[in-house]
Amino acid sequence: MASLDDDKAEDVVVIDLVGKTTIADHMIIASGSSKRHLGAMADHLLEKAKANGYRPLGVERNNQSDWVLIDAGDVVVHLFRPEMREFYSLERLWGMPAFEGDRFKLQENTSSAA
Repeated sequence: MASLDDDKAEDVVVIDLVGKTTIADHMIIASGSSKRHLGAMADHLLEKAKANGYRPLGVERNNQSDWVLIDAGDVVVHLFRPEMREFYSLERLWGMPAFEGDRFKLQENTSSAA
């Protein structure tokens, strides 16, 4: 998390996945202002992980990517450009407020009791 703070990541969210899935214990989602910013954040996270003896299981990204995924085993990190983050809305999928641009919006409960 300190690496993301140092790199000026925006709207950092940590989602506790314990008991919800077996893919990871935590998911970190953050936004970057540009593709270059996302790449730099990912590089710094990977450098810090390596320096602390961790080897991520996988990294998904390319030079044209608006989304970087780092699978660190117990922690999965998603780095997005804001418009891609809003489009995929991972926070909403995991029961958190939806991300819209530069803010979170609480979802209204539209279900009705039967």
